[in-house]
Amino acid sequence: MTDRIRVALLFGGRSSEHAISCATAGSVLAHIDRDRFDVVPIGITRSGALVLQPDAPESMTLDRMPEVGDGDRVLLPATTDSRELVAVDAEGALRSLGDVDVVFPILHGRFGEDGTVQGMLELAGIPYVGNGVLASAVGMDKHFTKTVLAHAGITVAPWITVQRREWDADPEAIRTRLGDLTLPLFVKPARAGSSVGVSRVTSLIDLDGAMREAFAEDSRVLIEAGCPGREVEVAVLQGRDGAMPRASLPGEIVLRPGEFYDFDAKYVDPDRAKVVCPADLDEHTLAAVQQTAIRAFEAIEGSGLSRVDFFVSDEHGVVVNEINTMPGFTTISMFPLAWGASGIGYGELITELVELGLAEER
Repeated sequence: MTDRIRVALLFGGRSSEHAISCATAGSVLAHIDRDRFDVVPIGITRSGALVLQPDAPESMTLDRMPEVGDGDRVLLPATTDSRELVAVDAEGALRSLGDVDVVFPILHGRFGEDGTVQGMLELAGIPYVGNGVLASAVGMDKHFTKTVLAHAGITVAPWITVQRREWDADPEAIRTRLGDLTLPLFVKPARAGSSVGVSRVTSLIDLDGAMREAFAEDSRVLIEAGCPGREVEVAVLQGRDGAMPRASLPGEIVLRPGEFYDFDAKYVDPDRAKVVCPADLDEHTLAAVQQTAIRAFEAIEGSGLSRVDFFVSDEHGVVVNEINTMPGFTTISMFPLAWGASGIGYGELITELVELGLAEER
């Protein structure tokens, strides 16, 4: 018998960020406090099956592009009266994995970060780490993130949203709708993360190709005006016992001239971008980004954690680019780096998130 908290670590998933999620889970497995937590690693395959996975963080590094492998199927509790997980082997034999106290869904992208898995866990009556159904859905969808933030009085970059059927029917009408959106434009899938499917368009000649790339990821695409400025990111943690959310010291992404922070710059070619944490900001700007990050977190009814990304310039002030409701969480990701600079180490951060998940009322 153990008094440790049992955490089901959920990772992988159906999105294009499957490998990143697996690598994130590897970081958590390597750093979670084993004296306090007993971990049950559960992968979600690319086809959506929940399968038991080995507790082997050394095999789950991003350079290996890890995948959820074969394993016994995992069944969630049949009713909210139970917290018992059950494994089913290839012959159909059942065995109990015991009760779990909380699920930690380290999932990025659709079918995981977007409220779908959160809804599944709420139906099963299992506590979980991170944002709830509403905040996850709003934060995943860039159109609705911007709509909600703008309604709350938070500045976002100008944009239009385009449905696939609109683009297929009349691309020239979409070009007309661009109106006064200034180049460069950024073309983004509405519901994808890690800059997957994102293009920087410096000439309208390139718009068709950018739209094809974005529509490969989603049926809705944002065309957004470029917003020059420093790229600054603030990590947010939910407050304890009803207290205000907490904002970290900010970090900054410093890019080579002419570059933007795409997938390769984040994960493939680290020489294209440098992370500076904490960012060198004056007191007024520091207060502005921290306060705006908290306002944005509250505007989507956030819980647990988020990372709020900004463009900061003298011309435009503080402009919110995105909210990430399950931000990158490897040891080199901005969320843990920002909290590390603010005095909370990686292992301590995992503990804090698990405890917040256990305490959250859904």
